[in-house]
Amino acid sequence: MKPLKTISGHIVDIENRNIYDGILHISGDRIEKITKSDDVSDQYILPGFIDSHIHIESSMLVPSEFAKIAVTHGTIGAVCDPHEIANVNGVKGVEFMIENGKTVPFHFFNGAPSSVPTTSFETNGAKLGVAEIDELLSNKDIYHLSEMMNVPGVVFNDETVSAIIDLAKKYNKPIDGHAPGISSENLKLYAKAGISTDHECSTIDEAIEKINSGMNILIREGSAARNFDALVPLFDKYPEKLMFCSDDKHPDDLVKGHINLLVKRAVKLNYNLFDVLAAACINPVKHYNLNTGFVKTNDKANFIVVNNLSDFDIIKTVINGNIVAESNVSLIETKPPTIINKFNISEITVDEIAVEYSGNESINVIEAIDGELFTNKILVKPTVKDNKIVQNIDDDILKLVVVNRYNKAKPAVAFIKGFNLQSGAIASTVAHDSHNIIAVGTNDNDITTAINAIIETKGGICCSKDGKTDILKLPIAGLMSDLEASEVATQYQNIDAKAKQLGSTLKAPFMTLSFMALLVIPEIKLSDKGLFDGCKFEFISL
Repeated sequence: MKPLKTISGHIVDIENRNIYDGILHISGDRIEKITKSDDVSDQYILPGFIDSHIHIESSMLVPSEFAKIAVTHGTIGAVCDPHEIANVNGVKGVEFMIENGKTVPFHFFNGAPSSVPTTSFETNGAKLGVAEIDELLSNKDIYHLSEMMNVPGVVFNDETVSAIIDLAKKYNKPIDGHAPGISSENLKLYAKAGISTDHECSTIDEAIEKINSGMNILIREGSAARNFDALVPLFDKYPEKLMFCSDDKHPDDLVKGHINLLVKRAVKLNYNLFDVLAAACINPVKHYNLNTGFVKTNDKANFIVVNNLSDFDIIKTVINGNIVAESNVSLIETKPPTIINKFNISEITVDEIAVEYSGNESINVIEAIDGELFTNKILVKPTVKDNKIVQNIDDDILKLVVVNRYNKAKPAVAFIKGFNLQSGAIASTVAHDSHNIIAVGTNDNDITTAINAIIETKGGICCSKDGKTDILKLPIAGLMSDLEASEVATQYQNIDAKAKQLGSTLKAPFMTLSFMALLVIPEIKLSDKGLFDGCKFEFISL
C-alpha cells in the first residue's frame, strides 16, 4: 500500500452536481482539507464505487481476494450478504467473512442473513433463528438485515419472520428485500413491513410498482441474472431510488469489470451523469448509513481517480488514505485464508440416480432460461429405456441431480431443458441456497463421476466426460477457493470453456446450474428432497 498525502484533479461533487478543480490534502485516513486551484492534473476525482448487494461467495474468492480484484475497477466497498456461507456454517460462516475481510483495506458492509434456511423444503448445514439474528444484528460489523426471502412469512405475519424484522428495527438497520414478481396487495404488505430494497425486478413495470410502494431498486447485472437493459430507463424518472448491484459475480466476470462497467454503459446511453454516479457512489452510502465519505473535508479518504467521465478508466483507487490499486494493478497482497467447511457424505453409485418409469405419458421438466433465475415448467414425453426414464440429448432433455452433502440420503432426480450439453456432465457445490451438490448431464456415468469427484475434494465445480474430470476445488465451505484471485479466475475460465466444449450454449453454465435448486424463484426447481413448484410452494411429482 502507498500512503497518499496530496492529489489534484477535477473534483466531482455528486451531491451538489458540481465539478471543480482542486487539491486534496490527506492526513492518515482522512481528507484534511481541499484547496481550490487552477493548476491541477487532468484527471477526475470522485467517490469510489459501491456494489449495493453481492454474495462474495459467488465469486469463489474469499473476501480478501475479492477485494484484490474489485479495487482495480474502482470499487471501494460492497454491501454483502453472507447468506451462502451461513447456509453451510451458520454464524461461524458469517464471522469468517467478517474477519477475512478485515485483513485487507476494503469496506465490506456485511448483513445478517435473514432466511437461513430459506425454506423447510431443503437440507442445509445450519439455522439462523431469532437468537442468532439478534446476536449478529448487535454486532457493529453488521450493517443491515439481508434479503428477506420468505415473502409469504412477511405477508402473512409469520411469528419468526416478524420477530426477525422487529430486531432489525430495534437496531435501526435497513432491511433488504427479495421478492421476484410480487405485486398488488401482497407487495404493499411486504413493503409496509419495512422492506426497503429489491434486486429481483426483471421488468420496468415491476420496478415502478415497487418504487411506488416505497422501495428502492437495485439494478442488477451479475453473471447469471442481467437486468440492466430492462431497468436502466428508470433513471429518467426515479434516479434517487436507484443503486447498482451484482448479486452474484463469477471470477472470470469480476476480472473484466464491476460497477464501473454499469456506470460507463449508463452514461453512454446519455442518462444524467450525476444521477448515474449517485446510484454507484452515494445512494448506497445514504441508504445503508455507511461511513465512507463523498470526497469532502473531514471525510474518509476513500475515492477513485479516473481518466475522464465517459470511459472511467481507473487511474488510482484510494482507501483510508492509501493507494490500493494503480493503473489496473492491485497493491493488495494475498494472505492464505483459514479453511472452514461442512461435508459429511460418501460417494454415490449410478443405480442411485436411476429413474423408474411409472407409465405416465408426460413428465414435468424444468426449462432453464439463459440470463434469468426464473424457470418454466414444461410437459415432455419421457424417453424410456429398460423401463427407466433416460436423457434425450437430441431434444435437450437432460438429467438433473441434487445430492444432500450434509447427511447420507437418496439423491433427488429430475429432468431439465436448456443446457444443451451434447456429452458429459457438469456438477457444483455452489447450489443456492443450501449448497448441496447439483449436477446435470447427458449420461448417468458422467453425472456420477462428476459428483464423486466433488465429494472427494469436499467442494468444487467439475466437468466430467468418459470418466475423466476437470475440477476447480472450493475447500472453503464448498463455495470458495483458497487460491489467489488470478489463479481462480484462470481455472474458472478453463472449466467454463470445458462445459461449453461439452455443448452448453449458456453464457454461464455453472452460474445457471447454481440456481436450479433455488426454490424461492419460480417456476419449478429441484431440492435434495425433490421437485418443487415455486408458485404453489409445494413438492410435485416427476
